[in-house]
Amino acid sequence: MNWKKEIKSWGLILSLFAFLYFTGLLPVIQGAIQSVLLSTGLIKPKLELVDLSNQDFNYRGRFLDFEGNEILLESYRGKTLFINLWASWCGPCRAEMPHISELYKSLENEPNIEFLLVGLDNDIEKSRNFLDGKSWTFPTAHASFGLNSSLQSQSIPTTLVVSPEGKIVFYQEGMSNFNSAEFRNFLKNL
Repeated sequence: MNWKKEIKSWGLILSLFAFLYFTGLLPVIQGAIQSVLLSTGLIKPKLELVDLSNQDFNYRGRFLDFEGNEILLESYRGKTLFINLWASWCGPCRAEMPHISELYKSLENEPNIEFLLVGLDNDIEKSRNFLDGKSWTFPTAHASFGLNSSLQSQSIPTTLVVSPEGKIVFYQEGMSNFNSAEFRNFLKNL
């Protein structure tokens, strides 16, 4: 009799996961749980600078914003640039977006700091639909024309910071809560 209860329990658990998966709610729930985890402050960006001092950022590239306007990476030359690569289906991406939004709000009046969050969904409509109705405020675009060599990554979310001199000074694959005094100061002092 015990094994029947066990099978029934596993069947219920699998049914719940199947329901969440097929309704598209699984990434939403994962993102919400991960966002709460980020809010605890347990996951922070590692500010030990990766030694990319000889690696120049490749400013060749263009994106589309969600109104259909072209964005040229070249237009960010000479400024500190925070770039985040994300996708609508990525739970960790969803989890860190509210924190990036708060970071952006705290720095949006800094004249030498720019933000660009780049959606990587195959279809621009998926990225646009994901952002619709969200209260987040930060500049977004879609990688409609692909990614240049500096933005190639094995994982998302990926975040990098480019100095005004055009050097990659921060690179991280994986989610983090970037909305901290330490990270704000890091960006301001570049």
